[in-house]
Amino acid sequence: MNLRIAPSGLIFIAFWLFGLINNVLYVVNLSAAIDLVGPLVPKATVLLADVMPSFLIKLCAPFFVHVIPYNVRISIFVVLSFLGMTVVALSDSIGFKLLGIVLASISSGLGELSFLQLTHFYGEISLAGFSSGTGGAGLVGSFAYLVFTTWVGLSVRSTLLLFSVAPTVFWIAYYIILPKPEVVSVTTGGVEYRAIEEQDPESRIMGASTDLDDVVAALEPKKPRFDSFSVTLARLRPYVVPFMAPLFLVYISEYIINQGISPTLLFPIEEMPFTKYRDAYVTYGTLYQLGVFISRSSSAFVRIRRVYIPSLLQALNLVVVIYQSLYMVIPNVYLVMLLVFYEGLLGGASYVNTFLLVSETVPLQDREFAMGSVGISDSAGVVCAGLISMWLEKYLCGYQKSTGRPWCELP
Repeated sequence: MNLRIAPSGLIFIAFWLFGLINNVLYVVNLSAAIDLVGPLVPKATVLLADVMPSFLIKLCAPFFVHVIPYNVRISIFVVLSFLGMTVVALSDSIGFKLLGIVLASISSGLGELSFLQLTHFYGEISLAGFSSGTGGAGLVGSFAYLVFTTWVGLSVRSTLLLFSVAPTVFWIAYYIILPKPEVVSVTTGGVEYRAIEEQDPESRIMGASTDLDDVVAALEPKKPRFDSFSVTLARLRPYVVPFMAPLFLVYISEYIINQGISPTLLFPIEEMPFTKYRDAYVTYGTLYQLGVFISRSSSAFVRIRRVYIPSLLQALNLVVVIYQSLYMVIPNVYLVMLLVFYEGLLGGASYVNTFLLVSETVPLQDREFAMGSVGISDSAGVVCAGLISMWLEKYLCGYQKSTGRPWCELP
């Protein structure tokens, strides 16, 4: 018996899986940071290896990515992610572990940019699915790592090897689940562009083939294979203030919190519901990702069009947690957990509402480029956060030791 699903449902499922798998390894590596490098090495070392290659790929991709077919990109994601996680799991040296994280990061960066571009051909339902999937990746990755390593007692190596096979889901989502977009003509400024139209709910059957790249090739007018540097910068400029700046602010704030400050948000072990101090770091990561998942999945219910609001609130959070790390003004760990959860809500809300605003306000002929390019700002924020956190965590930990709180160096 064939399982019939409406095209909008198939689109949502496919893009939800794209978001989930593209981000889950990134989250797992961050959750494993304390186990990969130990308590004495700044966790921002892992953050930089996890995000710097992704940022560089996003920075360069607008100049060339349009010449790579989507089916080729999908295979690149699978191979790089699998190799990267295998190297991380099986290596004993920190250097090789970081190399594996770099490989997975390249896949994640090109993947996020590509899937955001692909939403241009499938409408708002695809963006909602992808955003929710990326939020789900945070929750699945951090919670699964917490469960496997802390509750079940599985080794870090075995846990990472389990996650190394996850990228094969890309092939299933792309070749089996994702429908082929139908094409309608739209004329803008005397030039004909193409977009999708609503499909007959009975026209797609789970398991039907998808020849997406042939359709994508027909959707846009012919353009040069490579844009010049000046042309690409000129195309980027209108997106800096309304979209990229607030996204940068929210990401630099939250990742300084996550990687530079949260390892120092500790209390005496008898005052926390943990047996090891490293469990606090992993738990904070899970609560943050829970907040991200909820807010990234909330666009159908809550819309924020003034995207600077969550960015400014996140910057305020940064000030609060720095003060907490220095002076312990919040009296117990449970209130800190609530603050970390709230941090995740703000971060996820900023992400989904920014890209929804792009899809609603950028002209059709520029939308694919804009969706891929605005994502540069979140990676830029994470890279800057990682560089700052390399110094900040050491400073905060040193200050705590000087005031009789050596917990940040304990396992």
